[in-house]
Amino acid sequence: MWRQGNLVSRKSYGDDIIFKVESIQREVAILRGIEVRLLADAVLSDLTLKDEHLYQREAAVENTRAIDAKRLQGLYQDIRRTRVEQHHSSVDDSMYFELPGRILHLDGDATYLRKSMEVYEQLNIPAEGHYVRESMMADAVYQLLPKVKPDILIITGHDGLIKMRGGYDKSYIGSYKNTENFVKAVKAARYYERNRDTLTIIAGACQSHFEALLQAGANFASSPARILIHALDPVYIASTMAYTSIRGTSDIHEVIKHTVSGMDGIGGIETRGSFRIGLPKLYNVNKL
Repeated sequence: MWRQGNLVSRKSYGDDIIFKVESIQREVAILRGIEVRLLADAVLSDLTLKDEHLYQREAAVENTRAIDAKRLQGLYQDIRRTRVEQHHSSVDDSMYFELPGRILHLDGDATYLRKSMEVYEQLNIPAEGHYVRESMMADAVYQLLPKVKPDILIITGHDGLIKMRGGYDKSYIGSYKNTENFVKAVKAARYYERNRDTLTIIAGACQSHFEALLQAGANFASSPARILIHALDPVYIASTMAYTSIRGTSDIHEVIKHTVSGMDGIGGIETRGSFRIGLPKLYNVNKL
């Protein structure tokens, strides 16, 4: 009955989250969250099969609400306008060109990576994305940072708390499926660039060890309350920072409030933006 690609939920969790079956090993299914960055497993008897067509219709409605790139584009245009008025009030906006920060996005989930790249394209943010298994991210960071030279680095994929005997030990990094891999990747990035304003790092996934990621050198990380975060929350943060002027630092409350998960899902520190304007007007900024 069960096969790879099935859409399912877990009875033991009240069928609260929709997963796709990644693989089946004997009587256990490996599951990847559809809208949240969660990697889980469950015995086959705990699964509920979902109607794929019904889910797609429901998801389309939810995505319209939560992943509206036009709404985000309006937000970032407001950010740009404010920065220009504040620091270049004498410049006619038809005279200058814009350089948003460049993003390098490493993702342990190919589907989420594709969605993320679509958002960057709609927002006219220069971005390069790579699908990388979480265990290989530190090596990928070491190889890619000198080549891409981004302003903003995203290190994300799947994570989650592992239930130990006696419950969950949220303070122990070994209680997390991939936080340690994310920490190693953040440390590799900070070995390349120590300045948190020169390279903005956004790291983590669902339920990741927030404090460990910040201590390793991330500017923004998940998850302060160890909750499930939306698949595109890291993209919201990165896009906002890409359009925040280098003349100012991020308003942390404003940045985080535009995520779906909010303060329980994402936290961070004050960080300088990477958006620049230039003169005279150029019409092929991609060559810069």
